[in-house]
Amino acid sequence: MSNVQIMTGNQAAAIGAKLSNVQVVAAYPITPQSQLAEIISQYIEGGELKAEYVRVEGEHSALTVCISASTVGARVFTATSANGLLYMHEQLHWAAGSRLPIVMCCVNRGVGAPWTIFNDQQDSISQRDTGWIQIYCRNNQEIIDTVIQAYRIAEEVYAPVMVCYDGFVLSHTMMPVDIPDPEKAREFLPPYRAHTILSPEDPRTLYPVLFPTRRANSEGVICYGYMEMRYKLQAALERSPAVIQETNRRFAEVFGRDHGGLFWKYRTEDAELFLTGMGSVASEAMEAADMLRDEGIKAGVLGIRVFRPFPAKPLKEAFRNAKGIAIFEIRGSVTDMKGPCVPI
Repeated sequence: MSNVQIMTGNQAAAIGAKLSNVQVVAAYPITPQSQLAEIISQYIEGGELKAEYVRVEGEHSALTVCISASTVGARVFTATSANGLLYMHEQLHWAAGSRLPIVMCCVNRGVGAPWTIFNDQQDSISQRDTGWIQIYCRNNQEIIDTVIQAYRIAEEVYAPVMVCYDGFVLSHTMMPVDIPDPEKAREFLPPYRAHTILSPEDPRTLYPVLFPTRRANSEGVICYGYMEMRYKLQAALERSPAVIQETNRRFAEVFGRDHGGLFWKYRTEDAELFLTGMGSVASEAMEAADMLRDEGIKAGVLGIRVFRPFPAKPLKEAFRNAKGIAIFEIRGSVTDMKGPCVPI
């Protein structure tokens, strides 16, 4: 039986985290993410979510708390936007290099300067090489579903996942969302099994300084060097597209919603002109494709869902018959060029 409610994208993300049974949350408010952090804190305070909410003084500390909690075996969640994400930059590398399955929502917003609180995907795109998987959502239904999927993906490949959605366009816009059944969500997402070993009977040093190549430890055991550890992370990221597709397939079986895996298509069977982009702009492009079809132009939409790792080979195959490709990016717009505004 469906449970459809009208909600914002931030509410959808918060419910997705709650359905994923997160155990530790650390986040610092920043527009347009603030509402998400507030909703989760209310769930915890009200007893709807049995988790620990750690108050911190900034985004760098928020991710540091998540790194520590994930290391000791907790399922964790955080969220941020724009300059807050950039403030996390050092710890983004640390989380990925530590192979921790952290899930973070990035509510996309422009990075100053010039100062803005409105939508722009440059914040998450600028962090593409930090070792995080990046998934972009086109609507609020996809947000709630993707947060749940993200934990299954992250905990299978042991790499962090960033769930990105457009600030205000989705974060504060209300639309119908079918909330997944909690029991089915628990079956879909098994408890987190940490790969780190923390035991007083078997003490270890975490994150020691590594040499480039393999070396013997104090007990004579040959251990990986820095380059092997980086290779293992890269191998995990290269394996993740198959895991993302399988997770999407399994989710569709359980909940009846297929979000396309790496990317999704609309009216592309005979399309000659492909409209493509990420997030809500790709969803809105479906209207443009319909209008172009009415004018006799064979247009279709290919929405890119996974930006990192970038699905280059599958996209090349999907665009094989295209005569033209129009790529749209989310950017802040100037609607009135009068006065002090400077054209770019």
